[in-house]
Amino acid sequence: MTFSQELRVAADDIYQGIFEHPFVVGIGEGNLHKEAIIHYVKADFEYLNAFMNIYGIAIAKSKTREDMTYFYEKIGFILNSEIHPHHNLCQVAGVGYDELQGYPLPPTANHYVAHMKSVAQQGSIGELIAALLPCPWTYLEIGHYLKEKYQPTEDHPFYEWITFYAKEDTASVTTELCERLDKWAEQVGEEEKQQAKLAFIKSCQLEYLFWEMAYQVEEWPFSLAGKGKQHA
Repeated sequence: MTFSQELRVAADDIYQGIFEHPFVVGIGEGNLHKEAIIHYVKADFEYLNAFMNIYGIAIAKSKTREDMTYFYEKIGFILNSEIHPHHNLCQVAGVGYDELQGYPLPPTANHYVAHMKSVAQQGSIGELIAALLPCPWTYLEIGHYLKEKYQPTEDHPFYEWITFYAKEDTASVTTELCERLDKWAEQVGEEEKQQAKLAFIKSCQLEYLFWEMAYQVEEWPFSLAGKGKQHA
């Protein structure tokens, strides 16, 4: 097995947990409640901003123009393509996309971003890729899982979301990152690979918790402005 295949096997229980999470099931069944959708989009908008920041760190760590170009182009994918599933969610929830931007990250999403940035800043390029990889990889598999299980037609409320993450263009992000990680793993020792594996597994765990955060509409227990406890 390649290194990325080893990581996927090691995280299989987390992937299965994600497939069975009520938020993901709600997408498949088309009956997700509005509050969860809104909370998810608010957090994911800011999470993806952080994801682009980390691609920027990857550019800074790159040694060739080819690598710099690659990570630069991945920023463009988020800016120009990954807004489409967000628009689908906003349409279902009956809210404008612009209305859900600029909110502080909830605790779990904040922790996820801090984890990725810490790995990106302090670790190797392999660890950075390993920390980023669970995001596109789990979404790719969610897309295929939901498409196969529910076989959504165009009248399904989340048809655009499901088909976006199941299509070939989206798959290429995961494939390319896996190839880069595998190439890196062939050139380093076991200790470095173990650090990358830990970063990967933590990100997988946090992917699961991100769905839980959205489903439970998780908030900070007290206002971030320091003016008292937040109320629903």
